[in-house]
Amino acid sequence: MRVLAITNLYPTADRPWLGTFVEQQVAGLRSAGVGVQVLYFDRKKEGPRVYFRMGPQIEEACAVLRPDLLHVMYGGVMAHKIMERSWRIPTVVTFHGSDLLGENLSGFWRKLISRYGVWCSWSAARRASGIVVVADHLERALPKSVDRGKIRVIPCGVDLNRFKPMDQEASRQKLGWAGGTYHILFPANAGDPVKRPWLAQAAVQVLSLKHGVKTELHMLTGVPYADVPLWLNASDVLVLTSLHEGSPTVVKEALACNVPVVSVDVGDVVERLAGIEGCELVGADPGEIAVGLNEVWRRKSRVNAASLMQTLSIGAIAERLKNFYGELLQGPFAGNAG
Repeated sequence: MRVLAITNLYPTADRPWLGTFVEQQVAGLRSAGVGVQVLYFDRKKEGPRVYFRMGPQIEEACAVLRPDLLHVMYGGVMAHKIMERSWRIPTVVTFHGSDLLGENLSGFWRKLISRYGVWCSWSAARRASGIVVVADHLERALPKSVDRGKIRVIPCGVDLNRFKPMDQEASRQKLGWAGGTYHILFPANAGDPVKRPWLAQAAVQVLSLKHGVKTELHMLTGVPYADVPLWLNASDVLVLTSLHEGSPTVVKEALACNVPVVSVDVGDVVERLAGIEGCELVGADPGEIAVGLNEVWRRKSRVNAASLMQTLSIGAIAERLKNFYGELLQGPFAGNAG
């Protein structure tokens, strides 16, 4: 089976953290025996016009690879422009979050652009042969006119060979973190306002002043992805305060390391934390978040979650995607797979 994966999120030399979840999914598919070629369109570097120049590059890649299937690994304008035309082979679009939920951006024009991106996702979803959403609530965000029979809920996987429990004290020593301090990790994303870092900062301030806990808030920004497991294992807790998410990979990575999570109700976090003692689901209020953080600090223990992440391993998720590809190729496109 040959697949052409088209994405606008992929690690680069200057942004090695960008789209690591896409890179891992590609690696998982390749390990599962799927021949995947990646076609990356750098919107940040080339601007939005890159989406209007994709056609010839996709055609050239198809002529060389002769793929059995196209997988567009993000929605929005990119997916809409690709799906405007027929490629005579099944096409899959994955929606991750903001491409269906929009973004709470300031300013009229930015809000308008965000809404246009959502409309583009809806348009692409109607035309796609198959749809992948990374969480249940994203399926509900699709218009009712989209055929539910072609939708699969398949979250991004976690590299369990990389994200696993490590010695906390040794991890802290490597990072030079002080002892006797409550180390709180915030998954910052290059200043993205959707993450609401000010809410986490306010909660930590309440925790220090009202509860008397000596704290340090670490922003996971500019950290090489290879070092993220070290940062997670050095931390006492991961705190998530996002306005909206699809299926936050960092929560699954923290749980794979047995690190407690304190989070607002966002994305599929409720599902991920279900049945795991030692994590806290809180309201989007600094005082409530501080109470949740204090509960974790008071317990001073790891959670027992790593074993629960096996169904979300990169290999397990790759097999689910591969099976979905097979379903599509056995339909009206039967006989195309190589």
